[in-house]
Amino acid sequence: MRIRLAFALATILSLPLAGAVAEPGGWTEPPAKLPKVARGDRTKNLDFLFEALKVAPDADSAKLVEGRIWALWLASGSDTADLLMTRAKTAADEKDANLAARLLDSVIELKPDYIEAWNRRATLHFANKDYGSSLADIRQVLAREPRHFGALTGLGVIMQELGEDKLALEAFRKALVVNPHLQKVPEFVKTLTEKVEGRDI
Repeated sequence: MRIRLAFALATILSLPLAGAVAEPGGWTEPPAKLPKVARGDRTKNLDFLFEALKVAPDADSAKLVEGRIWALWLASGSDTADLLMTRAKTAADEKDANLAARLLDSVIELKPDYIEAWNRRATLHFANKDYGSSLADIRQVLAREPRHFGALTGLGVIMQELGEDKLALEAFRKALVVNPHLQKVPEFVKTLTEKVEGRDI
């Protein structure tokens, strides 16, 4: 099991960040309130926002940009998918994991390229300690959006849970390349770097 997970993670971490270009212990998720996003070229908007995120001068500015990125990611383009996602979140909040999973399965069947359904289901699997299923869903997220810092931090969290510190470090570093403003992740990168690579002499 451990070997298969490590192999799956190595495959995920080999996905490119450029071009198409949480905190540990938790999952990086969208804020409660998100801005409305206008219709338009979604890819172009995301490319612009990710560049803006890298050069954001302070934490407040970065939060605003992050919110716009999450808003674009969460825009399914389908009223049915949006309704199912809302119901899935309610079910998850009420600790009805089975119902939440069934609703997310339906969203993915309806819109298989909608990355937030995969990401939400990965989070649900993680909460249930089903790390294999969570990793499989994270792979789907990152195959579609390699810059998804929520999925990358989730990946790091799972690797820490499994004791795979080197893979956790790689995932967190990738997340910081995409979003240098992630809270607490730099501290964990520092700790893991010392643990995996040793202290500088």
